[in-house]
Amino acid sequence: MSLFSGIWIPLVTPFDRGAVDHRALDALVRRYAQAGVAGFVALGTTGEPAALDEHEQDAVLATVLGAAGALPVVVGVSGNHTASVCERIAALNDQPVAGVLAAAPYYIRPSQAGLVGHFAALADASRRPLIVYDIPQRTGVRLELRTLLELAGHERIVAVKDCGGSLDKTLALIADGRLRVLCGEDLEMFGALCAGGSGAIAASAHVRPERFVAMERLLREGHLADARAIWHTLVPLVRAMFAEPNPGPVKAALARTGLIRNELRGPMTVVSDGLAHELVELVE
Repeated sequence: MSLFSGIWIPLVTPFDRGAVDHRALDALVRRYAQAGVAGFVALGTTGEPAALDEHEQDAVLATVLGAAGALPVVVGVSGNHTASVCERIAALNDQPVAGVLAAAPYYIRPSQAGLVGHFAALADASRRPLIVYDIPQRTGVRLELRTLLELAGHERIVAVKDCGGSLDKTLALIADGRLRVLCGEDLEMFGALCAGGSGAIAASAHVRPERFVAMERLLREGHLADARAIWHTLVPLVRAMFAEPNPGPVKAALARTGLIRNELRGPMTVVSDGLAHELVELVE
């Protein structure tokens, strides 16, 4: 089985009165490791990296690496200036990370040729495998199928976190087989895994991680009915986790169980009272 498969947790960054709560982060990582997850993403979108300075980002990564043990850790590195992102990746080359997760340049909406050049430059700068993060809702630019297939020819571009919103593209990437397809839209996870996707990077798996792990394992072993039964119990939770901007619902749910404080950095805000009440019923 590929390294980039199974259920991965894109970790939140816990805060305590404005500062990163490294004790809570360490405890989260150890808890999810015991739950059987395949790996972690540090400083992904769910981790609010845009609200962390470089020193804080380095410290978060160090805490995650220290707590993860033998489990692989991928680090999120994104930006809209290719040279700066390459510099950041080069600075991470000596870290014991399993790979780098990078989204398309946000806001400037480059051409498909520009996207190929950007990701190829990032992969050239990295000594680790690169996971391409296709999420046009956040970046404003869509990675077309032909672009992803061209990038698949680079020796260090090995996987895609698929939030592209196109079932046709997802199925074509799975059929091509060169890139591991990791579902990034949690509600589409079951279908993507059934179609042959390698796994999922799932923010909602912060809650009930054992059930997500069990569902994926049962599917991999061919026990469709048992996996489907678990999945149907998880769907209400998954819907709630994305009813308001991520990671607000995830942090509210974790705070309800006492694992972290319900704290985000602006412009992110805590969830509404209505969703908070709904989450109480789902996590307790």
